[in-house]
Amino acid sequence: MNNSIKLKRRLTQTLTYLYLIGLSVVIIYPLLITIMSAFKAGNVAAFKLDTNIDFNFDNFKGLFTETLYGTWYLNTLIIALITMVVQTSIIVLAGYAYSRYNFLARKQSLVFFLIIQMVPTMAALTAFFVMALMLNALNHSWFLIFLYVGGGIPMNAWLMKGYFDTVPMSLDESAKLDGAGHFRRFWQIVLPLVRPMVAVQALWAFMGPFGDYILSSFLLREKEYFTVAVGLQTFVNNAKNLKIAYFSAGAILIALPICILFFFLQKNFVSGLTSGGDKG
Repeated sequence: MNNSIKLKRRLTQTLTYLYLIGLSVVIIYPLLITIMSAFKAGNVAAFKLDTNIDFNFDNFKGLFTETLYGTWYLNTLIIALITMVVQTSIIVLAGYAYSRYNFLARKQSLVFFLIIQMVPTMAALTAFFVMALMLNALNHSWFLIFLYVGGGIPMNAWLMKGYFDTVPMSLDESAKLDGAGHFRRFWQIVLPLVRPMVAVQALWAFMGPFGDYILSSFLLREKEYFTVAVGLQTFVNNAKNLKIAYFSAGAILIALPICILFFFLQKNFVSGLTSGGDKG
């Protein structure tokens, strides 16, 4: 019996390690190709792993001197920052309201949020384009921000509500007995306890504009208004003039602000759960 249990454990461990090794290869291999291509001198004909290279920063310099990458990067940063601030603020307030208050059409609006999420973005592209034409919003960042914020509210408001529900109502009641108003209970009592989810929401909202290609390419038609995702695609969409090295260098630079924000928010992923509690 013991031998059978040990055999099952070893088999489980072996399969787990094999799965992790395979997953690591799938993730690390394209990352290595991108890094090698970015630091290789001259243009690269195709994406391939080549360790025999002389590392230099010529491709990174060329991005900012020979292309509009700097403009695209700035465009994306502005869109991402505004989207993060506005979307996270709305989601947090909406999640708190749905979690703590009863109001007219509360359940119906939550169901409506779920129904909206069933409609894929691709199905609404034509509607977005017509709306942009009506508002003269093609090539305007504000319209893209509007769509990013609106598209992120329904499901994320559900997630935020669920996280607020894990905070005991006794905290609100204790603060209310002490004379705390609605905003003070939200800002000083409940919000510090949901900081992990707020940090996650902020990171997701910030990452969205950097990774979105379909929506931004549909609404941004002139090069000076491109985001980095659309701009990088111009380096590889012409088979006769591929710029693999520039594409790889630009892809690496995309990760920098996301990594910086992640490390900046990292402490909030855990510390929020221990920043408050019931009064003794």
